[in-house]
Amino acid sequence: MNIPSRHDAQQRADQIRIFRNELDLLEREGVVALSAEQRQRVAEHHRQLLGQYAQDFDIDHDKRASQLSLGMRIASLFGALALSASVFFLFYQFWGWLATGVQVLILVAAPLLMLGVTLLIQYRDASGYFAKLAALVTFACFVLNITMLGQIFNITPSDKALLPWAALAFLLAYACDLRLLLVAGILCVIAYVSARTGTWGGMYWLYFGQRPENFFPAALLLLAVPQFVPHGRFADFPPMYRIFGLLTFFLPVLVMGNWGSSSYLDWDTDFIEGFYQLVGFAGSACAVWYGVRKQWPEVINTGVTFFIIFLYTKIFDWWWESMPKYLFFLVLGLVAVLFLVVLKRLRATDYKLLKGEAS
Repeated sequence: MNIPSRHDAQQRADQIRIFRNELDLLEREGVVALSAEQRQRVAEHHRQLLGQYAQDFDIDHDKRASQLSLGMRIASLFGALALSASVFFLFYQFWGWLATGVQVLILVAAPLLMLGVTLLIQYRDASGYFAKLAALVTFACFVLNITMLGQIFNITPSDKALLPWAALAFLLAYACDLRLLLVAGILCVIAYVSARTGTWGGMYWLYFGQRPENFFPAALLLLAVPQFVPHGRFADFPPMYRIFGLLTFFLPVLVMGNWGSSSYLDWDTDFIEGFYQLVGFAGSACAVWYGVRKQWPEVINTGVTFFIIFLYTKIFDWWWESMPKYLFFLVLGLVAVLFLVVLKRLRATDYKLLKGEAS
């Protein structure tokens, strides 16, 4: 079997570990019994697979290795934050002593040098932890340097700076398989598209957040990316696009469902709030339905979360002032119980369908 990515290799290694445990349990229960030759062939095949995956991708071959990898990821993140802060304070400590030409040279050379170091480490380090640390420092240097170049030459702040930031974040994310920088690139895209939408509506780009509807084009763009752009070995990336696409859609809807005056729509405020509350309920329900259909747990969880938020805010509007507080919270508790019953029934239905397919 050809394993195109570290994600797929790790998934296969986890399946092998689960298979071994289940096989031992089945043999103890007398359900199945492999001959010594069969067990040896299976064990040898798995040993070769795991050895190849460990050599090519530095996978976690057991639970202890997985726990150590989590610690390494945390250490890598804190190391990147610390080194980025060190670069920031180093610049400001000695910046005033340097001539303008030297400042520009340093600002241009630093991110290019760090990019080269990141790619070199990525080539030599199979685990990727040190490359991810270097990638985060590279991005921090690039953001800081563009900001400082703008200050040196007294350039008016512009949303166009978000484009090179996003480009580098995506480049490093896909080069180093780094979800944190993918999130940074996604946030830059959200800010840029929303700011552009705001300027088309006649406002200054820094004030794009005053109209939550400016975020809708960015939400549609993010939701479309995993649908039309194949990601191949980057299996962890499409869920990130879908999560942030849904957040970029539902959060503005939630805001306008409670503060209709922030909308572009020239309608009565109460009508705007009712309209967006309806959009929120319908959209979150559709997200749950579509997530179940496509088997996307991140879409299901996001849809369920926002449906509950929309429902609870509506209950608050209806009954907080008119009900005794003990009765109000009793209603909230009963609603939670109702959700548990509905979700349990859905899970039971899925189990029956699974049993029917198996039979």
